[in-house]
Amino acid sequence: MLVKNITAKHVFLACGHTDMRKSIDGLAAIVQQNFKLDPFSKDVFMFCGRRKDRIKALFWDGDGFSLLYKRLDNGKFCWPKSPNEVISISEQQLRWLMEGLEICQPKSIKMSQPKSII
Repeated sequence: MLVKNITAKHVFLACGHTDMRKSIDGLAAIVQQNFKLDPFSKDVFMFCGRRKDRIKALFWDGDGFSLLYKRLDNGKFCWPKSPNEVISISEQQLRWLMEGLEICQPKSIKMSQPKSII
């Protein structure tokens, strides 16, 4: 197995487009300098190119960085457009994104907190 089991606290999307020529060091610098987050945390940081047909995911697995790269053969990712912003998404939103859907589905059932019956 090439990749260790990934257990992320959060998944962060770097909104807008990122230069896909950037490698691990360049992406880690964006996380640290632009978003003021710790690239050595147990979080996954995702970036998308201008054409929206490729993404990179960066994460620290304890003894080094891993960089995952996905390029679509057909279609585009529905990537948030707000430049210079980072957002945290849920596991469900990550699944939607990877399936080509918007991360905010208008007809999905929203999570709620249980109400006390007493």
